[in-house]
Amino acid sequence: MRVIADYHTHTIYSHGKGTIEDNVKAAIDKGLKTIGISDHGYKHLGFGVKYKDIPKMRKEIDALREKYPQINILMGIEANILDDEGNIDVDEKTLKYFDYIMAGYHFGSMPTRILRGSFYHILNFMGPLKKLSLDYNTKAVINAMKRHNIFIITHPGAKAMINLKEVAKVAKETDTALEINSHHGHLTVDELLLIKDTKVKFAIGSDAHTPEDVGKFTSAIERVKKANIDKGQIINVD
Repeated sequence: MRVIADYHTHTIYSHGKGTIEDNVKAAIDKGLKTIGISDHGYKHLGFGVKYKDIPKMRKEIDALREKYPQINILMGIEANILDDEGNIDVDEKTLKYFDYIMAGYHFGSMPTRILRGSFYHILNFMGPLKKLSLDYNTKAVINAMKRHNIFIITHPGAKAMINLKEVAKVAKETDTALEINSHHGHLTVDELLLIKDTKVKFAIGSDAHTPEDVGKFTSAIERVKKANIDKGQIINVD
């Protein structure tokens, strides 16, 4: 099994350590056919991309496409799912800049309703009480997929408990891939076994925060093999 595209990589524009060009060169060295730059959405309080930098990133990526024609360079974003209505931090002004949108749940994102959103954020840290946020988290992911054209849901289950079967059902209906994240460990083998028969699509992602980790898929591939996932369900392998 060979992964040919890494859609989940970060740069200095958000939480990464390398430039866009650094990631591109690393992807070329790894023999990838496609590299996606997917920095965190701007409503992440700790390391979201600056709103004003989004057009700048688009211009930079367009220039790099001309410089490195041997690889397909895409501009994506790892948007934050902000509430149980499925709102994300991609608006009409910025939508035009992206080649694809990924979305995930992150603790540091700014909820649309501060008190209610913060309450459920906190629950996700509180051991046995985490189950109280299960319905909220599940609705958040499901409604994001229903309301937006989401390419990939990133690291489902890594940051917050969800009803994975319900999420997989809607992902199949909306043609959304669920990520097998090599960095975070989700989807786990048990999670893959739970939903693989739904025929949902998967995407293997490095979630690279340094250029050295671009195209680093070892952990994810091991889980795919242990769960005996059909290669035809994975969108970025040949």
